[in-house]
Amino acid sequence: MKKILIAPSILSADFSDLQKDISMIENAGADWLHIDVMDGHFVPNITIGPLVIKNIRKHSKLFFDVHLMITNPEKYWENFQDAGADAIVFHQEVLCNKQKLITDIKSAGLKAGISIKPNTPVETILPLLPFIDIVLIMTVEPGFGGQSFMDEVLPKITTLRKIMDNDKYNFLIEVDGGINLDTAKKCFSAGADVLVSGNYIFLSDNPVKVLQELKSIN
Repeated sequence: MKKILIAPSILSADFSDLQKDISMIENAGADWLHIDVMDGHFVPNITIGPLVIKNIRKHSKLFFDVHLMITNPEKYWENFQDAGADAIVFHQEVLCNKQKLITDIKSAGLKAGISIKPNTPVETILPLLPFIDIVLIMTVEPGFGGQSFMDEVLPKITTLRKIMDNDKYNFLIEVDGGINLDTAKKCFSAGADVLVSGNYIFLSDNPVKVLQELKSIN
């Protein structure tokens, strides 16, 4: 039976004590750590850069899933590699040579992923699917945590799963945005492999219990 991977997003963690929150979710069984990097240009928010990742890398053995919501990922991804990223995920909507960027990221020994916003069709990434390790489906508009899940995006997950199964591709389907126990079950049923959850975990009264409930869905 397929097991879901849970990637808590530090966007919702306590930035005054990141080490504590990361240790908590790591000990509770988190599979990945999702790290949102925003530049205030591609999305209307600014978060963190490589220095923060480099410092938290010292305190965690989790898989660092770095989501670059930035306009020029080809210029900056190596800074995040040096800081300790395990995966670099960038957006289909940016203007760059995506095939070259994927090749460069994978040649450096990292996992490479492509993300699409809610209104971006799956068809736009079809040429990249044979080469990538992760497809990140956004179920909210990227930029801020705490938004409501967009049910209309669910068919994209189903479509991607069918394409992957039919063409024998080998990428993981990751979903980010408004993930709670109810929406997590919907995503899992649609074919998701990895679920990103921020507010639902870190702002709950019992983050450890919530994380373990998410891990137990089937």
